[in-house]
Amino acid sequence: MPNKLLQPSGPGRPKDPAKRRAILEAAKCLFMRHGYDGSSMDAIAAEAGVSKLTVYSHFTDKVTLFSAAIEAKCEEQLPELLFALADDVPLEKQLLDIGHGFLALVNSSESVQIHRLMINLASQESKLAQLFYEAGPKRIQEEMELLLGKAAQHGLLAIDDAARAADHFFCLLKGGAHFRLLIGCGAPLQDAAATDHVHDVVHLFLRAYKP
Repeated sequence: MPNKLLQPSGPGRPKDPAKRRAILEAAKCLFMRHGYDGSSMDAIAAEAGVSKLTVYSHFTDKVTLFSAAIEAKCEEQLPELLFALADDVPLEKQLLDIGHGFLALVNSSESVQIHRLMINLASQESKLAQLFYEAGPKRIQEEMELLLGKAAQHGLLAIDDAARAADHFFCLLKGGAHFRLLIGCGAPLQDAAATDHVHDVVHLFLRAYKP
């Protein structure tokens, strides 16, 4: 988890990083399990083993905590270091690692529940959907754009539009299976099926953007 998620959110007495981690873990668990409205600050405090005042001292309000929890959940499956172009790691291996992490994230029961919640909130013009997008999907998209842009600069890929290429990569990973999962008409890809799917996507992507 990046240090920025554990830093104090405002001036005053230094905050306890261990309590902040506990609050984030509790928030991730409850928000993913019960949604935004079904997770009170009292319940999160109880789950974290701290007082509600402590929760508010680290996160000024429920909206801020929700955003931090979504960001932490994405960071858990897809850490920022995964998107850093490395000289000693083949690009194919890096894309495979990102693919496996992304598929595990979007196929998790918690992620499916929160996606369904966001789709429902979209019809209510809720700001939570935008908050969720910026804290999770948008961050992952932007980090992938940076990786692909650097890969193109190093001559590893032939890409004119990194944002479009990142879209292609993640859409290929989701495929029809993820849509069926969201509407309850299918099960998530697992084990050998998930591995084969990620390999197929990465190989197709590399062929499409071969220098």
